[in-house]
Amino acid sequence: MSPEKMVRMANQIATFFKTQPREDAPARVAAHISDFWDPRMRDQLRDYVDQGGDGLDDVVVKAARLTC
Repeated sequence: MSPEKMVRMANQIATFFKTQPREDAPARVAAHISDFWDPRMRDQLRDYVDQGGDGLDDVVVKAARLTC
């Protein structure tokens, strides 16, 4: 998948979980990514974060480190 699409999808997940009343958004984003993204997508996200994660929400970066 294109990096732009991956960033958009991951940021949408983060936006949703940041609106929830709980404070564990990174853990919840990580769980969602683990449950619904295939291993190739998770690998791509991990690699993207390792390269700087340009454009990713901070919650996604934290989640990627928990998940990947």
